[in-house]
Amino acid sequence: MTRNSTKPRSSKAGNSSNPRRVYLVDGARTPFLKAKGRPGPFSPVDMAVQCGRPLLLRQPMPADAFDQVILGCVNVIPSEMNPARIAALRMGMGEAMTAFTVQINCGSGMQSIDTAYRYIRDGHSDLILAGGTDALSHAPMMLQDDAVEWLAGLSAASSPQDYLKHLAQFSPGSFKPEISLVKGLTDPIVGLSMGQTAEVLAQQFNISREQADEYAVTSHQRLAKAQEEGWLDNEIEASISPAGEIFKADDGVRGDTSTDALAKLKPAFEPPYGQVTPGNSSQVTDGASWMILASEEAVKKYGLEPKAVIIDSEWSALDPKIMGLGPVLSSTELLKRHNSGLNDIDLWEINEAFAAQVLSCTAAWQDAEFCKTALGLTKPMGKLDPDRLNVDGGAVAIGHPVGTSGNRIVLHLMNALQRKGLKRGIATECIGGGQSGAMLIETV
Repeated sequence: MTRNSTKPRSSKAGNSSNPRRVYLVDGARTPFLKAKGRPGPFSPVDMAVQCGRPLLLRQPMPADAFDQVILGCVNVIPSEMNPARIAALRMGMGEAMTAFTVQINCGSGMQSIDTAYRYIRDGHSDLILAGGTDALSHAPMMLQDDAVEWLAGLSAASSPQDYLKHLAQFSPGSFKPEISLVKGLTDPIVGLSMGQTAEVLAQQFNISREQADEYAVTSHQRLAKAQEEGWLDNEIEASISPAGEIFKADDGVRGDTSTDALAKLKPAFEPPYGQVTPGNSSQVTDGASWMILASEEAVKKYGLEPKAVIIDSEWSALDPKIMGLGPVLSSTELLKRHNSGLNDIDLWEINEAFAAQVLSCTAAWQDAEFCKTALGLTKPMGKLDPDRLNVDGGAVAIGHPVGTSGNRIVLHLMNALQRKGLKRGIATECIGGGQSGAMLIETV
């Protein structure tokens, strides 16, 4: 039995009419590692532990001082059911540490923060570790239904004759595996892949292939500069594989890419005339991220030095075939509540599922009809200053481990605001299935 096996949890009664301040104290993530056609060196829990352990070790409080652990994960593998609990135990947080996993597709990593935020705000907890993890390179290969039926029949054979008869029905074509990630990235309601939903938006808002490629180049260049300047050093913890290989940085960045190089790539989802290519889409990657959230009481008790405070959050939903516009809905609700315009926010992190998708969001805010019909506004929100958006690159260059990205963008927004001496930021992402999340934070 570990020391905190009998440690009492917070007994404060919830009081949403008198909400408490919720601080973002610290955070860390792994390098995002591009999937290379085979399972990478780390499972989802491996990734979470790789950046979680050093994050906990540098805190003044013991690892078992937390009230609970919440972890976003989409591609949960069979050997790691409830990865939040497994990660908490492997990080030495004690056997009495409650931990649960959340899943809302691309918003899972932000959902963990938002859930923790509400627990602390309402007085139910004081200190929570909230994260996101995914190892998309470990997405399983699946057998087709015909193959499963054949194997079931073979197993049920009651005699040697039945067994041989069933063997004779073997069809090699039925055993061609299906890639689960491809199925997972296809919306079952509208029958469109996520890339096809980006094509819908590109058509709706007249986003050209050239514009999407230019945006992608900027994303890579900004990430390359951030790496060169060391701006991510306080954010990324190196990962060490079982074979002893050390990974120190996001490995999908191509700082020397150009629009000419990207123009040679073929459309991935709507050939031959589509706008969305592998070059202007987010990369399939493995990665994890954590953030520590604390109440004012916990900050004082442990002498913590928070970096930011969560001001508000919002979740929205819309037609799945235009899921990429989700950030416009959720973010606009935040802006309305706080009487703010787009450029009253110092920095924005809009997760780059696709370059065309991000550009469609910024175009939607300038579209009078969309703002009137979808947002209930009397005039357009206006043009978002591109120098405020994804200032150190985004998922096109960094990668998009689905369960992690919502956590990473809040972590990076906090660090970027602090580095630049700025005050307010919004992190937001579109979510497969037609949803979105947005979070407004301020530096302390």
